[in-house]
Amino acid sequence: MKTDDPLELIEELDDEIPPETFEKIKKTSKRAAPGETAAGRHRMPRHLTVLEKTSVEETAFLRSQDDSVQSFEFTYKAARFEEGWLLDSLGWFYEQGWISDVLRKVKAGKEASVYLCRAGGQVQAPLVAAKVYRPRMLRNLKNDQLYREGRTVLDENGKRVLDLGMLKAQHKRSVYGEQIRRQSWIAHEFGALQALAAAGGDVPFPYAMAPKAVLMGYLGDEMLAAPTLNTVSLDPQETRPLFERVLKNVDLLLGDGWVHGDLSAYNILYWKGQIALIDFPQVVPARDNRNAYAIFERDLTHLCGYFAAQGLSLHPRRLAAKIWSAHGYRLGPDVHPALLDGDDPRDRQFWKGG
Repeated sequence: MKTDDPLELIEELDDEIPPETFEKIKKTSKRAAPGETAAGRHRMPRHLTVLEKTSVEETAFLRSQDDSVQSFEFTYKAARFEEGWLLDSLGWFYEQGWISDVLRKVKAGKEASVYLCRAGGQVQAPLVAAKVYRPRMLRNLKNDQLYREGRTVLDENGKRVLDLGMLKAQHKRSVYGEQIRRQSWIAHEFGALQALAAAGGDVPFPYAMAPKAVLMGYLGDEMLAAPTLNTVSLDPQETRPLFERVLKNVDLLLGDGWVHGDLSAYNILYWKGQIALIDFPQVVPARDNRNAYAIFERDLTHLCGYFAAQGLSLHPRRLAAKIWSAHGYRLGPDVHPALLDGDDPRDRQFWKGG
C-alpha cells in the first residue's frame, strides 16, 4: 500500500468493495463546512507545539481547552484506518459540541455503520447514535434509479442543487458526480427524519448532518442497543397496538409526501415497548415517482408479513390501497387526459378513478 490517505486505505482493506478515491466537493464559501477534512482547516494550536516543555498538569489543562479535532480521542478501540475514517467523518460533530466520545460500534452494514457516542454539550440526552456512510455506499444500493426518480438533488446543507455543473456531473456519474449523489442520499435521509420527527412520528431524533454522517437519537442503553423488530417475538397484547403505531408512522410519512421505500421489521427498532423507524436514504416522492404506489404496497406487504407471523390477520394490498387513497393519490399512474379514449370503457373507468 503506497497511499497515506485513510479513506483509500480502509477501502483497500475492504474485501467486498474495490478501492476508489473520491474527490472533495469544492466549497463556494471560505467558511469551513461541516465534515471538511480537518487537516485542511486546522493547524496544530501553537501552545501544543511546546507541550514537551510543560508539566503534566499544564499539558492536561491545555488539552482540555482544545476542542479541535486533533484533540478528539475516543474510547472505542478502532483499527488504525477505521480511526482515521471516524475522525474525518465525525470530527465536525466533536468540534461543534454534538459528541464528546465514540464508545463502540453498534451496527456494521454495507451502506453505513452506526456508532454509539457520548453526547456533547449541544445535546440533552446522554447518548447519541452516529450513522457513518461508507465511501462506496451507492454501489450497494440496488436499483437506485427506481428511488431517485422525482427526487431533487440535495447538497450537504439539505438544499436543492441548482448548479448545472454539479447536476451534469451527477448525471454522468463521474467520481465527482458520485460524491454529489451520495451526499444527496444522506440529505434525503436526514430530511425524512426531520419531517417525521416534526409530525410526531417514531424515529431517532435527527440532531445534525455532516457530509459523511448523520447524528441522531439513540434507542437502548450503554450496554445494549435496541434490536430490530424482526428479531423480537411480541407479547400477544402488544402486537396490535404496535402494528397500529407503525401504520400511524406510515400515514404520517405519506401525509408529508413520502414513501419509506424499504420498510420492514428489519428497519424498525424495538426497545421496551417503544419503536423507531430507521434507514430512510431511499425515500420516494409519492406524487412524482411513477413506481411510488408499487413501492408503498411492497412496504405494507413486508410489514404485514411480520405482524401476521405474530398472530394478526391482515390484508396488505387492501390496506395499502386504503391508506394511499385516503391521501388523495391515484392507485394507477397519472395519464394526460388527451391520451385517453372516450370510447374505450377501460379508459373511461380510469378517468373515473376505478
